[in-house]
Amino acid sequence: MAQIDWRIQGVTYGSCNCAYGCPCQFEALPTHGDCQGFEALRIDDGHFGDIGLGGLRTIMIYIWPGPIFEGNGTMQIIVDERADAKQRDALTKILHGEETEPFATAWYMYRSTASTVLDPLFKPIELEVNVEARTARLVVPDVIESTGEPIRSPATGDVHRARIDLPYGIEFSQAEIGSGTTKATGAMKLDHKDSYGQFAHLHTTGKGLVR
Repeated sequence: MAQIDWRIQGVTYGSCNCAYGCPCQFEALPTHGDCQGFEALRIDDGHFGDIGLGGLRTIMIYIWPGPIFEGNGTMQIIVDERADAKQRDALTKILHGEETEPFATAWYMYRSTASTVLDPLFKPIELEVNVEARTARLVVPDVIESTGEPIRSPATGDVHRARIDLPYGIEFSQAEIGSGTTKATGAMKLDHKDSYGQFAHLHTTGKGLVR
């Protein structure tokens, strides 16, 4: 059966429990041994077959007891409650790595290493992201709240700017790096302060990033 053609273009804000830089981006082991965090997405333009996806938002929360590649992870997605039934189904498929070439997207990789996949939530998602300024605000009432801001020098308090460039990455080609503070209180628990924050423009399909 032919793969459904889909495309998503927008911006992402994510944060995990690792130190700034995130060792995973450099094929190293996670800072604290485990991996837990989230990625929020604002879709500016996109489709799944003939189903439009522009204007919607999504979140994926994930927890692995060790490095991602060792598996046994738990994940849950949250889809914008404004999405209709077809859009909800389409976004669930995309975020669960369906209709995607093997390991072409980070979502496929996350799903392939998760042994527990919780039922999707359909909730109001407040999301503000400014990639260049390295700022973000995320709120899903009673589920997750996070703020992103630039890294500041512990010596001077001045704003520090750093980027990660991955020419062959599956999650992004280039990301601005900042600081994230997150509290998740739903089925997936997160409690991070001033940990790794990531801000990126995204343009991807079921075949991988559009570079």
